[in-house]
Amino acid sequence: MTCDTPTKAAAYFHLQNGGARCELCPNSCLIPPGQTGLCRVRQYQEGYGLVTTSYGNVSAIALDPIEKKPLYHFYPGTNILSLGTFGCNLRCRFCQNWHISQSTKAADTITPQAVVQMAKEYKAANCIGVAFTYNEPTIWYEFIWDTAKAVHAADLKNVLVSNGFISSGPWQELLPMIDAVNIDVKAWSEEFYRELCGGSLQPVLDNAQTAADYCHVELTYLIIPGHNDDLASLEGFARWVRQWLGAGTPIHFSRYFPNYQLDIPPTPIGIMEKAQRIASEWLDYVYLGNVEIAGASHTYCPFCQALVIERSRSGAPRIYATQGHCPDCGMKLPLIIGT
Repeated sequence: MTCDTPTKAAAYFHLQNGGARCELCPNSCLIPPGQTGLCRVRQYQEGYGLVTTSYGNVSAIALDPIEKKPLYHFYPGTNILSLGTFGCNLRCRFCQNWHISQSTKAADTITPQAVVQMAKEYKAANCIGVAFTYNEPTIWYEFIWDTAKAVHAADLKNVLVSNGFISSGPWQELLPMIDAVNIDVKAWSEEFYRELCGGSLQPVLDNAQTAADYCHVELTYLIIPGHNDDLASLEGFARWVRQWLGAGTPIHFSRYFPNYQLDIPPTPIGIMEKAQRIASEWLDYVYLGNVEIAGASHTYCPFCQALVIERSRSGAPRIYATQGHCPDCGMKLPLIIGT
């Protein structure tokens, strides 16, 4: 890897009023010459148009368990090469990864071909492909587009861990190259999105529905006490998932810890357990993250309650399912398991 800062022509914009109107996400930034949009990585350069200043820039790269994304029903027990850049198109006051999402720090650079080569070299370590994660990957659109094509050409998998805040056109163009996505739903309230994130909920929900037509989908919901943990929000979220994505869609309630600009105590364990109980009335697979609660991350058969996948915070999961079927009653479960 090198320390250059490459630029590349950006997709999805038009010129307007002496600037460039970015069309990649619902922020629709009108970017003056020499300036960047809210994401900090898309810049208007007179004579060139809109460019991405983060193409190939890497803030972190590691081989992670797939469960860390989190994805619990997509090739459990495997690893995935995970990488991210800097920047984000939201401004979440509670961001758990703000050191890179709200940064413009210079980074090493890497090519799509080098990413694929690294993933291939990790095959012996049970690596199934590449995950675009850590910060918001959709602002890295051009690099992901090029890399995802190369990843599929190498018969590997592509994973996105995203806030889902992207315009519908670019999203639909990208999804045929994506095998699994975890979308982070911040809350069940437009007011929350507006005041704590600087965004909007509806595009996220629309994009989650669209993604389900193309690839495996799981959702994450960070529970913040006093902000998005009320009964109406938790039940409304669960009912929406059941209606539009299906009762078999895995969701991950994650425990909040004080970070960035929000300094309130961590989410009480009792609230986490309450959320799991409420959502489980509507959904078959409700998991808890960032907690030490026995069984909270296990997968059980919704038909006979048999233990299907046993997870712990240390070590690989124990998989009792056979070809995605319950080991006791034999029912087919919504699991993608490698052979």
